[in-house]
Amino acid sequence: MAQDFQTDDPRLDPIHEKVLARERLSAEDALTLYRTGDILAVGWLANHLRERLHGNNTYFNVNRHINPTNVCVAACRLCAFGRKKDAPGAYTMALEEAWQAAASGYTEAVTEFHIVGGLHPDLPFEYFLDLVRGLKERFPQVHIKAFTMVEVAYLAKRAKLSTRETLEQLKAAGVDSLPGGGAEIFADRIRHIICDHKIDGDQWLETARLAHQLGLRSNATMLYGHIERDEDRVDHLLKLRALQDETGGFQTFIPLAFHPANTPLQHLPTTTGLNDVRQIAVSRLMLDNFAHIKAYWQMLSPKIAQIALRFGADDLDGTVIEEKIYHDAGATTPQGLRRQELVRLIREAGREPIERDTLYRPVVRTETSVTVSV
Repeated sequence: MAQDFQTDDPRLDPIHEKVLARERLSAEDALTLYRTGDILAVGWLANHLRERLHGNNTYFNVNRHINPTNVCVAACRLCAFGRKKDAPGAYTMALEEAWQAAASGYTEAVTEFHIVGGLHPDLPFEYFLDLVRGLKERFPQVHIKAFTMVEVAYLAKRAKLSTRETLEQLKAAGVDSLPGGGAEIFADRIRHIICDHKIDGDQWLETARLAHQLGLRSNATMLYGHIERDEDRVDHLLKLRALQDETGGFQTFIPLAFHPANTPLQHLPTTTGLNDVRQIAVSRLMLDNFAHIKAYWQMLSPKIAQIALRFGADDLDGTVIEEKIYHDAGATTPQGLRRQELVRLIREAGREPIERDTLYRPVVRTETSVTVSV
């Protein structure tokens, strides 16, 4: 495969040599990858690494999103989801309502509940513990991936607990892993503009570090396509790579394309397909210690997500069902995809669909049973 690489940008030749030699890429390499006009060569490099790690396999899961509240004390300029508690459209689910929301979309096929929401000023910590306990009681076999680093830090502050104590209690209640949201861009200059009320980048990383130390795996994200520069994206990736070197606790990296509609930044253009597949590719090449790179079809669109499977991505996320956060920001993708639709998307891209659980263990289905390979 090495002889198939061709480029009209000589700056990519030494990067090609590093990739073949399995050498780690530098910040300067990342900037070159962002700025070269030869996107097909960048895709070739990312696909080479993707196939070295995963062959033709592409992963997906059958999951359900639960957003228990959109009430949020933060006023992030990037967000169309959060509401002040007395604003039109604000909602908070009672516990029974949240459990019913999980049940209404539940079948034996569901292996994961993905739970994120706003930073509610009044809900006690016990509400979130009871939410998780109730889900575990009702659906003991379902993996609970719940609460971003931002939410955990906020719950700790509200409960007057340390972040470690908060994570310990969440884990004891039944949280199995953490999603990767709220990372946005770690650079302080950008964060002060787009999400000044959230924890800073270092606090996000420290919360992830503590979770990993407690045995809670997590994902990691980056929101791109707003006011950040190439250098800010590179800094973000390098900080994640460094923490992964330390803890090994990240499972998947998810580049999130910014949707400006219905936000205070709605004057900004949306990302292009070229931006999206380049970000997937650069992520795969720079995050050499992350097992998985996800093409999050809800934000990219199923069409771009298919292409991303040749630009470094090996995961499409899941069936989802009723996703609120990105659709409030103007996403026009479906609210959910059926399992067979995901399989079709993957096969049409020339890849082999592998259903997984949250921890990437293969899920084997028959007409009468669902088995997770351990």
